[in-house]
Formats: sequence, C-alpha cells, structure tokens
Amino acid sequence: MNKVWLIIQREFLIRVRKRSFLIATILVPLLVPTILGGLIYIAVKEADSAKPDKVMVLDESGQFNLDSTKNTKRFHFMPLQIPLEQAKKVYNETKDFAFLYVPQFDINKPEGLVIYTQENPSIEKIGDLESILQDRVRDLKLQEYKIDKEVLKNLKTKINLKQINLSKSGEEKSSNSGILYGLGFALGIMIYIFVLVYGIQIMQGVIDEKTSKVVEVIVSSVKPFQLMLGKIIGIAGVGVLQFLIWIVLITFLSSSVLGYFGLKMPQKQAMEQVAKKIQDEEVKQAVQQQQNMQVNELLNNLGEIPFAKIAFVFVFYFLGGYLLYGALFAAVGSAVESMQESQQFQFPITIPLLIGYFGLFMFVLRDPHGPVSFWLSIIPFTSPVAMVGLIAYGVADWQLALSMFLLIGGFLFTTWVAGRIYRVGILMTGTKVNWKVMVKWFMLRE
Repeated sequence: MNKVWLIIQREFLIRVRKRSFLIATILVPLLVPTILGGLIYIAVKEADSAKPDKVMVLDESGQFNLDSTKNTKRFHFMPLQIPLEQAKKVYNETKDFAFLYVPQFDINKPEGLVIYTQENPSIEKIGDLESILQDRVRDLKLQEYKIDKEVLKNLKTKINLKQINLSKSGEEKSSNSGILYGLGFALGIMIYIFVLVYGIQIMQGVIDEKTSKVVEVIVSSVKPFQLMLGKIIGIAGVGVLQFLIWIVLITFLSSSVLGYFGLKMPQKQAMEQVAKKIQDEEVKQAVQQQQNMQVNELLNNLGEIPFAKIAFVFVFYFLGGYLLYGALFAAVGSAVESMQESQQFQFPITIPLLIGYFGLFMFVLRDPHGPVSFWLSIIPFTSPVAMVGLIAYGVADWQLALSMFLLIGGFLFTTWVAGRIYRVGILMTGTKVNWKVMVKWFMLRE
C-alpha cells in the first residue's frame, strides 16, 4: 500500500507542478467569463444596431394587408401589385431578405403560402414570420366567427402551479421543477465531460510512460497493478483539485460579468418595465409586492434543495465514474503505443457513457421516476451521469445505496479486468493489438 501511495504522490505532483496545469487551471476560469462577456456585448450591440429585414409581399388574397403599418422591429414589409413571375424578377434584382407570396386561401386551411429567399434563412426568422402570419389568420377567424378580441383575451388565464412535495409523514416542502431540471442538466453534463477528459488523460499518461521506457524501471520496484491503481487515483486527485478551483473562480467571475452588464432575470425585467409605465402608487406597490413574493418563493425553493447531499453524491459519482472508466482507459493505454492506435478501442469503452448522456435528456430529466431512469441510475456504467441528474428530484435511500454499492462493485470489477490486461500490455511493444489479443492477455495466468 505504501508503494501505491508513493505512485499517487508522484502522479499528482508531476501534473500539479506542470506549467500547463497552472495555465489551464487559471486560464479556463478567466476564459469562460471573458467569452461570456464578449458574446453578451456583441449580442447587445448587434441588437441595438440591427436593421429590420425587408420583405416584399404579393398578397393576392388581400386578407393580410402587410404594408408599412404592419412593420415590426424584425421585418419591414413592402407590398407589390404585380404578377408573380414579374415579382420574382423584381425581388432577384434587390438584396432584400425575402419575397412572400400569399395566394387565395381558405382561412380554415391556409395553404400555398411561399417565401422566396436568396440565401438560406435562419429558423428564428422563419419562425417569427410564421408567427405574424398565424396571428393574422387567427384575427381573420375571429372576424368570421364574430368573436371579440378582448373577450377572447380575457378568457385566457395564466395558471402558475405552486409545487409542494407531501411526505408520508405529512411534511410539506416547496419545489420547482425548472430549478431541478437545470441542476440535473448541469451536473450530468459536468460528470460526462470530466470522466471523459480525465479518462483520456490516464490513457495518454500510460502511453507516454510505455513509449519512453520509464515504465520498465518503475515495474522493477512495484507491481503493474499497483502502478495502474496509483496512476488512476493520482490523476483523480489532480482532477478534483482543478475542478474545485474552476467552480469557485468561474462562479465568482461569471457573476461579476453578469452584474457588470446589469443582466437580470426576464421576469424581473418585465416587472420593472411594467412598473415604469404605471403611475398609480398603489399599483406600483402591488407590482413590487408581487416581485418580492417571486424572489422569496425562489429563495424558498432553493432552500429546500439538499445541496450538501447533492454535493456529496456528485463527488462520489465523479470519483466512482472516473475510477471505473479510468481503469478501462489505463488498460487501453497499456496495450497500444500511440493515441492513433487507441482510437479503435476508445469508442466501445465510451458507448455506455454515451448511453448515460443521451439517457439523461431522453428519460431522466423528462421522467425522473420512470423505470428507464431507475435502471440508468442503477447500472454502474451509466449511473455516474444518470444519478447526478436524478438526485435533485429526490431518490429513495435504498435506491441511492444500491446504486453506490453497484458502482463500487463496477469499479472493482473493471480494475480487476484492466489490471490483468495492464500487467501484460504495459511491457509489450511492437505487437499488433486487437480485441482478440487483449482477451488473450486477460486469460493469461499469473
């Protein structure tokens, strides 16, 4: 055990003392807020300086009336009163955004509307234009059915369900699915990225030592299995340290950047805009009171989230997932002599991790208490991503314990399998390796 500890120290200190580690640890937290601030600045400037897109309109139906009175911040409409083919030629001689053709149509089944463009437009612009047309068709239907707009508007009522979790003992706790979704999304993505990145680092480190012949000196003093285990745990320590530094710096710097630009939640911005237009002091107070209630509700929802438990689970599955996949990456690194050779083995290893990643969006976050989410959170190869996405929604203690137990068992199993391949592969050079050869190494007796 003392030899394993020495290898852990060696792997940890070698990487922490590297200039690349210091640069990456400090530079990445600086880059993220810088990029975020730069993109926000560009987006704000672009929005302020953007000119509306010109859209020529040939409305043979005469029902849309898209003229200058219908202009929006996004579109400037220019009606045409010429035949279709001639209108196409006129449009082609300009640099306008689009030419919209509206034939005679049935408002109950509006078909035949065409938009001509010289370049492929963005889905956002097409969506905005479709929204304008849909609103106009809706107005036409209201007129035909003699329904008053204001009456229809008053019929629409927004319902905001207050979420309360009721326990078996009758205890009530406030909840918010939006917050839980965002938390599960962020944690699951981080686990996926870090397990993959640091797993590849292990493989690269093993390949480097094997090709430089340093490993031949090391294994004369320690067993190959001890070397592999020490390398995996040592790099894990580097990853945890770097991760903690990134979290602290990125959180602080990103908050500072957002504060500098004066960005606020959309709901808060809307409430402030309404308040500016209201002169009645009593109404202003009511708006302010509603705003305070929203903030208090958000804080209450955040207060009900067990962040300490989530942090513990995150660290456990980060380490467990890393150790499980790290052992497999170490085995591959010991079998090959370059990163190019390792590519044929990397994909099969990462398939379960990819299943967990896609399962996070398709099942876990959509139906956190469904059967597929349960099995994804239990199977060791997918649980690191699935469970951290699930934990914020609440997981039964027995389910969490079973998942952790199986993850530990999965790590021990993959370490045992990888160790049997590692002990042979780390000293083998000049051998063409495939899956059959690796199975042969695994089957060799001590």
